[in-house]
Amino acid sequence: MKTLADLLLLGDPRLYEKCEPVLQTDIPLVPGWVADMDNVMQEIRAKYNFGRAIAAPQLGIMKRLIYMNIDKPTVFINPEFTWLSDEKFELWDDCMSFPNLLVKVASHQKLTIKYLDDDWQPQEWHMEGDLAELMQHEYDHLEGILCISRAVDPKAFKWRL
Repeated sequence: MKTLADLLLLGDPRLYEKCEPVLQTDIPLVPGWVADMDNVMQEIRAKYNFGRAIAAPQLGIMKRLIYMNIDKPTVFINPEFTWLSDEKFELWDDCMSFPNLLVKVASHQKLTIKYLDDDWQPQEWHMEGDLAELMQHEYDHLEGILCISRAVDPKAFKWRL
């Protein structure tokens, strides 16, 4: 079982790599990956009081897999955005890979995402507001992009108090 000690931190070159798709042959591995992601997210919540989702590459699993647990656990396998709104909003974003740093970013207000669930069934979800921002943040991890690269300006950084 992966723990907080396995979380990749800012500066690890793997955080800047684009992830490979999850293949059907990987399906037997997905429950273990999700259990690891859930465990680390629970440890982040206990230590830092935040954490609603985590992307597989944050644990060195270089696959297109996102785990979200807000009201219920949800697994996103090979997610793709099918629509992003033109309207954006700014917010202070945080990341488990640098938990004490906040970064002001601009995110799309709304989006539609298609993905496979943990039963390998196609799904689609329209998200708005903070949920849309959260999904954009996690999706960026799959692309090797960190929110520090999306800062609205050079002064858009502050320490979490």
